[in-house]
Amino acid sequence: MKIKNIIISALVILGFTSFSGIANAKCGKLVIAEQNWASAELMANVDKIILEEGYGCEVELVPGATMPTFTSMNDKGTPDMNPEQWANAVYEPLKVAVSEKRIFVANGAPITGLGEGWWLNPAAIEKHPELKGMTALQILERPDLFPDKEDPSKGAFVGCPAGWGCQLANANLFVAFEMEKKGWKLIDPGSAAGLDGTISKASDSGNPWFGYYWNPTSMVGKYGLIPVDFGVDFAGRDNWDNCIMKPAGECASPKKTAWTKSEVNSLITKSFVEKAGKDAVKYVEKRTYPGEVMNAMLVYMADNQAKGSDAAYEFLKQHENLWGKWVSSSAKKKIKSAL
Repeated sequence: MKIKNIIISALVILGFTSFSGIANAKCGKLVIAEQNWASAELMANVDKIILEEGYGCEVELVPGATMPTFTSMNDKGTPDMNPEQWANAVYEPLKVAVSEKRIFVANGAPITGLGEGWWLNPAAIEKHPELKGMTALQILERPDLFPDKEDPSKGAFVGCPAGWGCQLANANLFVAFEMEKKGWKLIDPGSAAGLDGTISKASDSGNPWFGYYWNPTSMVGKYGLIPVDFGVDFAGRDNWDNCIMKPAGECASPKKTAWTKSEVNSLITKSFVEKAGKDAVKYVEKRTYPGEVMNAMLVYMADNQAKGSDAAYEFLKQHENLWGKWVSSSAKKKIKSAL
């Protein structure tokens, strides 16, 4: 069952269905997590501007990261909101927090087009049109189309740097899909910059690239990376949690599987519900960034070395047709006058 569905049932129990029971009192002081990656920085700063200028809240942004922010919300009730919580990272404890009514999901899909998994660059399809529409199962039969620089007899599949959770997943999927037997080599890019470097170098030179990545990111937006269907179903959480995401020695027989579905939530505490007022909570409920818009903003941030605060104003100036649907008409007028 999805986290979102569990949380909706919790809100019904509390009598907060669509938050309709919340008084629309003057908004108070809110604390919002500004987590340490670009999309989260953008979302937190957009929330700050809209809640302050449109709804009269006083907003403090505090530094955050996936696990520390969730733990603090769960244990201490602060910050009041996390705009971008990746649910898979806290799947089980979030279910418990929801069932015990400490945390709620105001928005179960604040960004569309999410995904982790395996991707191709457009150059791969331009150079080898037969790759278009192929599943991972089919691509794995053609290591010759992605020759490794050091050993051209092997196909290069670019995984994650050591220490990342996805490094474990890709290593076990490499075994599950018998990629070594099929003539592939699993490449450790060494770092986040190294991973991005493999994409930019291949794409800028017109060479095929095949490997792990995720969305939303500036790299997907800048280079137009194409997600690959695995060609197999997701083999279940037990296989994923207790084998695919374990070190190799703890996962003797990984099953072929698609990547687990990505889910991002905007989390709030009960204090947010009580302090923000009905209209402000409705804004958070409606606030959804289309994936292509988010990727374009991340490209803007990367190309201009823009901070979240600068990018938020750029977003609000360029995308009134989008955010204007998230807010009340009176709030929209106030926000526009502040830009």
